[in-house]
Amino acid sequence: MKKILGLLAAIIISAASYAQTGPKIEFKTDVIDYGTVYKGEDSGIREFEFTNTGDEPLIIEKVKSTCGCTIPSKPKEPIMPGKTGKIEVKYNMKPGPIRKTITVMSNAVNYENGTVAIKIKGEVKSAEDVNILQKKKTITSQ
Repeated sequence: MKKILGLLAAIIISAASYAQTGPKIEFKTDVIDYGTVYKGEDSGIREFEFTNTGDEPLIIEKVKSTCGCTIPSKPKEPIMPGKTGKIEVKYNMKPGPIRKTITVMSNAVNYENGTVAIKIKGEVKSAEDVNILQKKKTITSQ
C-alpha cells in the first residue's frame, strides 16, 4: 500500500512540475489569405489577432518577415493574461503570387523558444489585368 501511495505521489508531483505556466500565445488564425486583389485598390494591410491564454504578461520581442516587401509591426506593450493583441502586416502589393512568412518571437512558453511562424498568401494583379469585358459588365450593371 505504501508503495502504491508513493508511486501515486511521485506521478502527481512530476505531472504538476511538467505543467507549463507563463505566457501563452494563441493566434485566431496563423494564415491570412488575401485572395485575389488588385494593386491600387487594396492597401495590403492585414492583422493577425492573438490572445495571451497564459497566466503571465506576453511580450512580443520581435517580428520579422522573409523579405522586405512585407512589413510587420508588433505591439509595443505587454499583452496581459486573457487580453488580445494584433500584429499588423503590410504587403507592398507587387503583382504576382503572395507567399510570405512572418516569424514572431516572444516569451510564450507554448512554442519552442517562443517562436511561431504566421503566413500570408494570395495573388496581386495589376489593374490592367482586369478584362475589358468585365469592366463593361460592371459599368452597365451599376
